[in-house]
Amino acid sequence: MKDFKTGFVAIVGRPNVGKSTLLNTILGQKIVIATDKAQTTRKRIKGIFTNEEGQIIFIDTPGIHKPLDKLGEFLMDEAKCSIPDADLILFLVDVSEPAGAGDKWIVENLLKQTNTPTIIVLNKVDKLKDPIKKEQNILTYKTLFETNLPTARVSAQTGRNIDTLISTILRKLPEGEPVYSEEDLTDESMRSIAQEIIREKILLNTKDEIPHSVAVIIEKYEEKEDIDRIFAKIHVEHESQKGIMIGKKGQMLKKIGTQARIELEKMLDKKVYLELNVKVSKDWRKKTPDLENWV
Repeated sequence: MKDFKTGFVAIVGRPNVGKSTLLNTILGQKIVIATDKAQTTRKRIKGIFTNEEGQIIFIDTPGIHKPLDKLGEFLMDEAKCSIPDADLILFLVDVSEPAGAGDKWIVENLLKQTNTPTIIVLNKVDKLKDPIKKEQNILTYKTLFETNLPTARVSAQTGRNIDTLISTILRKLPEGEPVYSEEDLTDESMRSIAQEIIREKILLNTKDEIPHSVAVIIEKYEEKEDIDRIFAKIHVEHESQKGIMIGKKGQMLKKIGTQARIELEKMLDKKVYLELNVKVSKDWRKKTPDLENWV
């Protein structure tokens, strides 16, 4: 395919700058869970955008910050691993605030260690109304780098300037054949997507009571023509968290299960049977040797 562009694009940034929201907006469909909680994204997830000009394989990475435990180290490694394979990096920042210690840490520890071309994507341009303050904030991000990097101003929430961003990305990618079919939006399995959707509903419903001490393991996924049957175990670190997760007369667990099941049924366009159980696995974030299977 002459002039067709294909390449891998890593989206990196500190927690809560809108990486997952940006990817979902670009694809026009939710493939990555998004909440206002840090560490919502725990693993690299590919999102595939294809049009007549090219195919962009986005890699959504966990929010980067200085790791404090084994889970933090794993998330950092997940983000780091995406950079060497990328043809382009999108450094996503929240332009409603000036650059902070987290942004500086990413630039110094990751972005300055690579020769991969980088675009500073200034997200949430609609959030800050004061144009002078906005320009001042933008300057704080640009001056983190010794060279003058290209920038793109977008709103992942509203979709503002997303088409312009896609055109900019495609111009910077090499020519090549598509890696995936044009119908593909992700290479994630439904088992993995179900795990993520259940975890999203937990984060949304339990607020700060169970922030990052929860893991969801799909123990069995039975796929049939008319119904998918999913059996999942929710791991928490303390007995008190198990009580919160189950709720009075089991109401919280029922609410989480119902919300997850409804979203999965819409995604699959068929019935879903979802069974959730809660188990206390004390200090799993510090002790679990195979963290990649837990996140």
